Amino acid sequence: MAAQLPGLFMERMKELLGPEYELFVDTYKQSPYGGIRANTLKITVDELRGRSPFGLEPIPWCPTGFYTGEGARPGKHPYYHAGLYYIQEPSAMAPVELLGVQPGDRVLDLCAAPGGKSTQIAAKLQGEGLLVTNDLHPERTKALAKNLELYGVRNGIVLNESPERIAAAFPGFFDRILIDAPCSGEGMFRKDEDMVKQWEPETPAKYAGMQREILAAAAAALKPGGTVVYSTCTFALEENEEMIEEFLSGHPQFSLVPVGGSGPFAAGLGPLPGAARLWPHKVKGEGHFMAVLQHDGSESLDSDGEAAAEAKADLQEAALTISSRNRDARSASPAKASAGRAESGRGGKGGRGSGKAGASAGRQAQGTGEEVSLAVYADFIQELLGTMPAGYPIWFGDHLYISPLPREALDGLKTIRPGWYVGHMKSGRFIPGHPLATALRPAESSRSVSLSTESGEAVSYLKGETLSIPEERLSIKAGHASKGYTLVCIDGFSAGWGKWQDGMLKNEYPAGWRWT
Repeated sequence: MAAQLPGLFMERMKELLGPEYELFVDTYKQSPYGGIRANTLKITVDELRGRSPFGLEPIPWCPTGFYTGEGARPGKHPYYHAGLYYIQEPSAMAPVELLGVQPGDRVLDLCAAPGGKSTQIAAKLQGEGLLVTNDLHPERTKALAKNLELYGVRNGIVLNESPERIAAAFPGFFDRILIDAPCSGEGMFRKDEDMVKQWEPETPAKYAGMQREILAAAAAALKPGGTVVYSTCTFALEENEEMIEEFLSGHPQFSLVPVGGSGPFAAGLGPLPGAARLWPHKVKGEGHFMAVLQHDGSESLDSDGEAAAEAKADLQEAALTISSRNRDARSASPAKASAGRAESGRGGKGGRGSGKAGASAGRQAQGTGEEVSLAVYADFIQELLGTMPAGYPIWFGDHLYISPLPREALDGLKTIRPGWYVGHMKSGRFIPGHPLATALRPAESSRSVSLSTESGEAVSYLKGETLSIPEERLSIKAGHASKGYTLVCIDGFSAGWGKWQDGMLKNEYPAGWRWT
């Protein structure tokens, strides 16, 4: 690496590592390792291995992760644009694996941008349960929301909030919480020279203050008996073992689940060998620290007492009833189901913030106008999909989202995406959104067409070009016309919309997403 490592940092590492120090220093002469992770919302691990145009080597701590060889350019392949894999530093895949997410869990990713770990959580949820993903920085939430859309996440909510406000809105609610904490980034020095330039001797202490507050908020938002995984990409003791020691001493209902010293995970330092570290001189990856914190299941009330308990009860009821509401919606006629569930999407001003949702806040359609819009949407979806997406309809102006939570659960929170963005009303018509397409399977759409990567037509579509597609190439469900919105797939995997008519496929791929 070109940037010179800070002297005080190197002195500290020599003290921490002792006889292993020279092996550690030698890693800075090596190139960082690249990796991708299969998006199992769209493709299986075996399918990806069979289709990958470049060599793949399994990553020991992530069953869906692979090293990519030097010179591989996974971001320059149509499969990346179809959301089949996420490009991710190999060590960064470890924390979510330790979180133990199961389908149906309610999961909070507190420091989520740009979204790699959120998409990993979403794949483990497999469309069931709830993912609330958050970042404090407004600009970073744009990449976070886009990645959830690209990777076909239906049950995700994107917030731009402080951890404390999320904890106040969702007390004792989440089964699992990931804290990929902001840190001094020492573990990424080999990969990102800018982090070397920004580092100062007081940097770890500065981040430790933030980490302390985030851990306290996570403890308040966690369901009794739930799990928190705390991770950093730094080596500093005050941000890692010392931070966890301090947290455990102030939160006796939590204990450290021992994972360090097992498999590829080195033991934590000092009195916390149960914490885990990934050292760049021991594994093929960058530096990482992880601690798995388990709540003992005991109930406790914060200083707000009854008010917090009441808010928690309301959220628990919403979470328990959404499954039955979804079953009712699937069995009801689309128009009736949408109109009935619209009641849960009113109430209050709803989310605020940037993006489509935030920009339209306060302009939510009401009363008859909303009911008419829902009816138009229901008719369109009936023709396009045949069944209604499960969840709570939330309108922001003319834009419609299907949320895993009722609108009132997000009241007062800066909400970037309240759920799955399915489209908008324009001149009395419903226009399907790009995220609706990316989250669909070909069999769910009444019309679809698969474009080939080998022929180059997939790249032509991603560039925004109109394509000549004969009718016989369309896959059309019985009783549906060939003309209209068509799900465009790349080698069988959904990528976006097109409008087919008379042998021509008009391109509906968003300009901001196009291949350049």
